Amino acid sequence: MQPMQTTSKTPWISRLQHKWGLENTLQVVAVLATFTLAGSSVVWLRKGLFWLLGYDANTPFWLKTITYVLFIFPTYQILLLVYGGLLGQFHFFWEKEKKMLLWLKSKLNPN
Repeated sequence: MQPMQTTSKTPWISRLQHKWGLENTLQVVAVLATFTLAGSSVVWLRKGLFWLLGYDANTPFWLKTITYVLFIFPTYQILLLVYGGLLGQFHFFWEKEKKMLLWLKSKLNPN
């Protein structure tokens, strides 16, 4: 039987810090909190929007999807910037938004 090898594994939070190019653990926590707050807010706003529009279980899935893409997805992006700004990570999220917009532009306009 071979002896068990010990390996030092990098903690997940350190891996995120390195991947995202952040300076410290507190920034990683702020980024994760921003994602959490924006996601939770979008779920709450979606429920309210669908209620205002009268959507229910009988509303066609395609209509809910179009509504989601047109209203909820952009709202999520804005909320990331707002919460990111409040938590001191506006620059991080602004850079991610710019990359995403360039990617969308390349997909929508392949020329």
